[in-house]
Amino acid sequence: MRHISGALVFVVAALSLSLARAYEPLPPVVDPAAIDRTADPCQDFYRFTCGNWLKEHPVPADQSRWFRFDDLDEHTRAVLRDILAQAAAEKDHASPSVRKIGDYYAACMDAPAIEAKGLAPLRPELDRIAALQDKAALPAEIARLHELGTNALFSFSAAQDYTDAGQQIAQADQGGFALPDRDYYLLEEFQAERAAYLAHLRKMFRLLGDSPEQAAAEADAALKVDTILATAAMGRVERREPKNVHHKMDIVGFEKLTPSFMWKDYLAAAKAPAFASLDAADTGFFSGLEPSLRNIPLGEWKSYLRWSLLHGSAAMLPQVFVAEDFDFFGKRLGGQKELKARWKRCVDLADQGLGEALGREYVAKEFPPQAKERVLGLVRAVEKAMAADIHDSPWMGEATKQKALEKLAGLANKIGYPDKWRDYSALDIVPGDAMGNSRRVAAFEFRRQLAKIGKPVDRGEWYMSPPTDNAYYDPQMNDINFPAGILQPPNFDLKADTAALFGALGATVGHELTHGFDDEGRHYDSQGNLKDWWTEADGKAFEARAQGFVTEYSKFVTLPDPKDPAQSVRLDGKLTLGENIADNGGLMLAYMALLDTLGKETGPKLDGFDAVQRFFVSYGQSWCFNQTDEAAKKAAKVDPHSTGRFRVNGVVSNMPEFGRAFSCPAGSPMTPQAVNRVW
Repeated sequence: MRHISGALVFVVAALSLSLARAYEPLPPVVDPAAIDRTADPCQDFYRFTCGNWLKEHPVPADQSRWFRFDDLDEHTRAVLRDILAQAAAEKDHASPSVRKIGDYYAACMDAPAIEAKGLAPLRPELDRIAALQDKAALPAEIARLHELGTNALFSFSAAQDYTDAGQQIAQADQGGFALPDRDYYLLEEFQAERAAYLAHLRKMFRLLGDSPEQAAAEADAALKVDTILATAAMGRVERREPKNVHHKMDIVGFEKLTPSFMWKDYLAAAKAPAFASLDAADTGFFSGLEPSLRNIPLGEWKSYLRWSLLHGSAAMLPQVFVAEDFDFFGKRLGGQKELKARWKRCVDLADQGLGEALGREYVAKEFPPQAKERVLGLVRAVEKAMAADIHDSPWMGEATKQKALEKLAGLANKIGYPDKWRDYSALDIVPGDAMGNSRRVAAFEFRRQLAKIGKPVDRGEWYMSPPTDNAYYDPQMNDINFPAGILQPPNFDLKADTAALFGALGATVGHELTHGFDDEGRHYDSQGNLKDWWTEADGKAFEARAQGFVTEYSKFVTLPDPKDPAQSVRLDGKLTLGENIADNGGLMLAYMALLDTLGKETGPKLDGFDAVQRFFVSYGQSWCFNQTDEAAKKAAKVDPHSTGRFRVNGVVSNMPEFGRAFSCPAGSPMTPQAVNRVW
């Protein structure tokens, strides 16, 4: 018989009050109220489509960035909250998976129980670290931390074999540092952030009970190890080149990279299946670890391990830890003014940890079968346009065209949700045990990943949960994935007109399709193997066209400095190259698909726009976007996407079709003489 504490009973009773909630209406695919009609679309199309929205939607206090489709994210959270509250309130009548999501959410929401337990759930792990006798014990402890879901020292999991994409292989990769990017540790421009990070480390160690002197020493040691890991890691732009992050080798050769780290001990403690070879994603990282493994004293390693445990556990610790974690990572690095409400954080954690159990309930409530059918029709129209675009490409030779068409034909479309739902029967969720549940969820996923090693790839697996408002292309799976969560207004609406749908969702479909042929995806064949299927001449032609985007987007200023323009933050054209190719190609493919779908019947004007104009307005409004200065600085370093303004103006200025649609005079900002295009 399940025991429920008095505090948990109170929480469940409170949760039940949110049932049968009325939701705020979602914005339409095209919103006339968002348009600033005082702006000239030929001068600044982003301001024209989004100007009023930008004025009326400042970044909320509990966010660091705010897109137009964040209204959908808030709506989805509210829907998921009601599903979770219902599951918590009626768990005795629910299926096992529904009981799990309800118990997980209720325990996460039970702040009084978490406060009452204090550091007790962390104490056995802290004691374990304190008891380490020598550095030979590090591998087993790292395995333990990985099982708990912490990002300690490196990452280890399963991945598709890049030489045989039908099989899973073990993979080791860089990791272990907490700041958003290696450059935060290395560049002068992030000196202030490093100082704030060190202060944060000291505060967190003090909250663990250290004296001020102990906390300062431990913080110094943790930052020292962090910095060594970041220094050894490969940069984000380098990692965009697939050959830089795939290095298949036998286990003996891999062990030679870090002879001071006993990999056999790590693998045994992690309970990894036996394997003869693995993919060492970043060999330089692992060879770069060796000096620190030899030279850093055990005591300093213990400080780093304590910090890794604490950082990875903060979400389920008492409020003083949550608040300090937010003050640095949310407020200092992101410019977020307020911590998100507890229910929002618990919904997000439930979605992250039990996404398909929660997603199954979400799909039943929010995603009807007819929506899936209409989306599939739109996808096929854009795929048809891409086939025509490849066939008519003026820069690609016939041999490469045939390979590209083969890859496109082999691409799988995954819409809404998986055909087979994930089985959570082996996962125990205990009422009232927030920290324990978090750890069991992490261990379940760690084990699930390692169990894949040496087995065939499951091409039906998804890497986003069904409620997610996002989409992705997987170069090794060669598939595009559109969760049910993105297939809602303002991205998609069964009632929306064809032009609006192609401008919003159609452009996103085209965006994901072109990722199979961007600076990363083009290196994988139709089966997902890392294989150069381009002729040398076509490869050079692609690179020359891609360089045009690098040059163009590197000039865009995302965070101006009025006092010293030289210090303004600009986009990194190399980091954002793949997404910029996808944005530009995606809109062009959606435009081609729209014209093919409409034929000669463009229909009457809506909101004062003909079909083609409405198509462009719909696309422009997809990227209405405000962000804090701190978030802009961070994004310029870590986000491969351009900011909203340049996802709009940068794209339409490369399409003469836009200029004709809005009768723009030659040479206006949105109709320059020189344009860039790959697809």
